[in-house]
Amino acid sequence: MVDRWIVETKPSERFPIYTRGNVGEVFPDPVAPLTFSFAFDDGNGNLGFSEMGFRNAFVRLGSFDHDEFDQDECVFLGVNGGYCYLNASAMRLFGARAPGMTAEDIDALFFGAQPGVPPYEEQPGDVRPDLEAKIGETFGWALTTERLDDVLQDERDMNALRASRPDVSAMSDRDLVDRALELSADPFPHIFSQHIYITMLASVPTGIVTAVCEAVGRPQDALKLIAGVGDVESAAPSMAMWELGRMVAASDSLNEAFDMGVKNIVTNVEAAAGPEADEFRAAFADFLFKYGARGPNEWEVREPTWEVEPELALAAIDRMRLSPDSAAPTGHNKELAGERLRLIEEIGGMVQADPETYGQFMAGCSAAGVFMPGRERTKTNAVKLVQELRIPLREYGRRMVDRGHWELINDFGLLTKAELLDTLDDPTAHASVLIERRDAMAEVVGLQEPFLFVGSPPPMSEYQRRDNVVVEPVANGDELVGMPGCPGISRGIARVVLDSHDPSALEPGDVLIAPITDPSWTPLFVPASGVIVDVGAPLSHAIIVSRELGIPCVVSVTDATRRIPDGALVEVNGETGVITVIDTTGGGS
Repeated sequence: MVDRWIVETKPSERFPIYTRGNVGEVFPDPVAPLTFSFAFDDGNGNLGFSEMGFRNAFVRLGSFDHDEFDQDECVFLGVNGGYCYLNASAMRLFGARAPGMTAEDIDALFFGAQPGVPPYEEQPGDVRPDLEAKIGETFGWALTTERLDDVLQDERDMNALRASRPDVSAMSDRDLVDRALELSADPFPHIFSQHIYITMLASVPTGIVTAVCEAVGRPQDALKLIAGVGDVESAAPSMAMWELGRMVAASDSLNEAFDMGVKNIVTNVEAAAGPEADEFRAAFADFLFKYGARGPNEWEVREPTWEVEPELALAAIDRMRLSPDSAAPTGHNKELAGERLRLIEEIGGMVQADPETYGQFMAGCSAAGVFMPGRERTKTNAVKLVQELRIPLREYGRRMVDRGHWELINDFGLLTKAELLDTLDDPTAHASVLIERRDAMAEVVGLQEPFLFVGSPPPMSEYQRRDNVVVEPVANGDELVGMPGCPGISRGIARVVLDSHDPSALEPGDVLIAPITDPSWTPLFVPASGVIVDVGAPLSHAIIVSRELGIPCVVSVTDATRRIPDGALVEVNGETGVITVIDTTGGGS
């Protein structure tokens, strides 16, 4: 049994509550040592880009002073028991200090409804009128700005970085490693801090819209007012995949290639004959250039992405090509956009007699159209940058495997930054360490980490194995209650998918049940009639994307993947958050 993970942080005493909520989408698996060196702590007393990005963003927001943070230890993010945790205490303080918000608002927006979360208790130093005024100024800007020009410039910079990527096969070993290290130091701190800054500001219009809808007795309409906003970058790959799926559906030779199954799908697509196959391959190559940085665990540098393993993307396209034309995500998006505009006018009319409330409501609706897409664009910018670290490191890993020094290309991720540098001078350095860490990684992946802890996490020796966790099964007629993610009602056969690498069991019209989803999973939303997720919140990345795709979705359905049997007939109500189990055997009518 692994007693201690390879890398870890010291929990904060000032901010003691840590949660897997929200951050579990970013790091669903144990954090590998090299990513820890980049993002958390390099082992030489230097905090990584993720921790510094959080700090700089929250100071920029006006909610903290730098001297409130421990200068030597991570505060906002932690790695304990192998897994990444987000500091709920520090996040809550943003809500407690912000005008018109509360700590509970942050819980609801980012962490979802999960059991065992202790209530916020004010601590000495929490109340800061000076910072409240600063946050108010930032909020005023957010509610009046019409464009995020600096975010768009970052996007152009990341696209230019991809377009100018050097030929890694022609680079020396040292140049490959140096390129990854340099990119992690610059521009990563800025790109990541920008993401956190825009993410937190996305909570402002969401909070305003929600409060007004509740005040007029229409709480169920809040989600509809932040759906269909358009220009959501994380939804773009799903839209593009749909078009690729239509190309496959219209081609006999491509259908034949996809019918052979996921296992050899890349080879089979390459062998497909005819002009339609040529057109598809060209379109797919363009897709990989634009969106190849996405993948099931895209923030973890040792994990594959669509560009690295194209079969991951082709497997999602395979599910879409079987769907009817009526499942087109663009059609759903237009419907949601139209409903959003209608509701803005209707609810705006209900509060028009109160000029202050009306002004806040209209400003909130407008800002949602700026900051929801802005949040996803900043995340995509960061993911693209991770890919530019990944590519040279994978080339280095390939060479080490070819020379017989490593077993796997992605072994680079199991080394710290200092250890990786050692291998440039001595390729056999840490060879025995790699064997031990591969075994440790495999063991920790099978453990069920606690969703939340206060103070210090339990020892890893107390973690259960995932396959030993016992939950109460559902019965016919049972209702599970979660948090509405995207409005709409659907009914279908439940398909529990724990790994997005092979979604072949998911048929068009099925209800996808997932443990936790990142936007790279969302192409699987398209062929589904509905989506149920174990965890999540209104500002979860996947929920923002599901709203753009128009798929009925309910999140924070605790243990849904364990309680609902694969093949059951279920109904998803994305407006109320209620999941109804109609027949556990898949029958019913």
